[in-house]
Amino acid sequence: MLSPIKNTKVYEQVIEQIKGMIVDGTLKKGDKLPSERDLVEQLQVSRTSIREALRAMEIIGLIDCKQGGGNFVREDFKNNLFEPLSIMFMLEKGDPMEIIEVRKIIEVETVVLAAERVTQEELDSLRLIVEGLKQSTNEEEAVKIDKRFHYEIARASKNKLIITILNAISSLIDAYIKDARMKILLEEENRTLLSNQHEKVYIALKNHNSAEAAEAMRQHLDFANKYMSM
Repeated sequence: MLSPIKNTKVYEQVIEQIKGMIVDGTLKKGDKLPSERDLVEQLQVSRTSIREALRAMEIIGLIDCKQGGGNFVREDFKNNLFEPLSIMFMLEKGDPMEIIEVRKIIEVETVVLAAERVTQEELDSLRLIVEGLKQSTNEEEAVKIDKRFHYEIARASKNKLIITILNAISSLIDAYIKDARMKILLEEENRTLLSNQHEKVYIALKNHNSAEAAEAMRQHLDFANKYMSM
C-alpha cells in the first residue's frame, strides 16, 4: 500500500515505495503502475517528483515506460543486474553531458578496433541495420535499431572488456540515444542526416579504414551532443 511522502529526497522515496510493492508482491512482472495522477494523489507529491522517479526507474531497468501506454514493471530481468554504475550516476545526479564524454572515450576507440577486426558476417549484419534505419518509419523501432548499431560495433571490436563496460552502462546509453533522437528529429531534415552518419561509419568499417571510422563516429557523437546541450 502506498503512503504519503514527506521527505527532502522525494523522488528516491517514490522509488523505494514502488520497489517495496514489487518486493511484497503487490506489483508483479509485467504489471502496470498506477497512473501519474494516481501516484500524485496517493503519495501527495508533485508530478515533477513522480516523473523524476519514473525516469530514474527506467534508467536502472526496473520499469518500462511505453509512450501513451503507461509504465510497467519489467518482465525480463534475465540480463539486468540493475547496473550499479547507472544507479550511482542517477543518485549522484550526474550531468547527462558526462554520458557523451564517456561514449566518445569508449566508442571512438572501439570503432577503430572494429575496423581492424570486423568480419564479413558482422559487416552484413551492420549493413542490414543501416538499411533498417533508412527505411524505418516507426521511431520506437528506429531507437532499437540505433542501439543495435552501436552494440554490434562493440562486438565487432572483439574486446570483451569493452563489451562488458558498455553493458554495465547500457541503460544510460540507451536512454541517451532515445532522448538524443527525440531532440534531433524535432527537425525533420535531420532524419536523413542521422541515417547518413550511421552509413558513413559502416562504410569506413567495410573499408577497414580505422581513421575514417574514428572520425565518422566522432562527428556522429558530436552531432548528438550539440542537440543534447541545447
